[in-house]
Amino acid sequence: MLIPVDNAVIMAAGTSSRFAPLSYERPKALWEVRGEVLIERQIRQLREAGIREILLVVGYKKEQFAYLSAKFGVELVENPDYLTRNNNGSIWAVRDRLRNSYVCSADDYFAKNPFEREVTGAYYAAVYAKGETSEWCISEGPDRYINSVTVGGRDSWYMMGHTFWDAAFSERFLSLLEPIYEEPGTKGLLWEALYMRHLDVLKMELRRYDPGVIFEFDTFEELQEFDPSYREDSRSAILKGIASGLSVRESEIREIVPFRRSDNEASGIRFRAAGKRYQYDYDTMKMEVLEDG
Repeated sequence: MLIPVDNAVIMAAGTSSRFAPLSYERPKALWEVRGEVLIERQIRQLREAGIREILLVVGYKKEQFAYLSAKFGVELVENPDYLTRNNNGSIWAVRDRLRNSYVCSADDYFAKNPFEREVTGAYYAAVYAKGETSEWCISEGPDRYINSVTVGGRDSWYMMGHTFWDAAFSERFLSLLEPIYEEPGTKGLLWEALYMRHLDVLKMELRRYDPGVIFEFDTFEELQEFDPSYREDSRSAILKGIASGLSVRESEIREIVPFRRSDNEASGIRFRAAGKRYQYDYDTMKMEVLEDG
């Protein structure tokens, strides 16, 4: 039996610290990928599938998403706890709206539109990893429902991209989240971590996608690999300033990783350029050499 989709929830509240330094300037979902703003592409694909009600959960730099309400008619819902909770906080922010709902991440890029107006039941999108992977690997039982989730594996299907929650899944998931939501140990949980604890009652199918359909960019270098135009033009004022200060090309700034002074927010980046390892402090805009050679 086909289930009509009621709405879509796009989670866009997080800081995407691994995407530094671009995420210091604006949220990852608002960067352009192959000529389109990442989240705008996803909204258009949902609209093309006939999904009219789209809820966008915001937190970090929420004001930068405001234009999407006028441009696309999406509804912005604030997650005030985006700095202190994992994505279960975004689920909680829309708990009264979850029915037959797509639940998506704002920073996924779908080469082909994966959305449909009617769906057969709850599922998690998956792609195949040949060889070793550190992703969340899943398998299914004879009933076609996911019966195992492990962090890391080999030659396996793994969670990647969007999910669909039917009304029964939404109700059961929220019934499990509500009594533990205020517990300190819940704050750091991905909603998927709670899901994998209750596979016996949270029934969800594995939906397979071919290679080249679903993409995620956890780091700036992964974006450069997918969209080579970023190699010489980062569109980042921070990287342009660093390149100018070191008299190097933007493409020569490599091995970028964020560093932190607190548990909640990244404070800057460490990177390699011109044969040296540097640290750039976002707050003070100071740069220092960490390693020569």
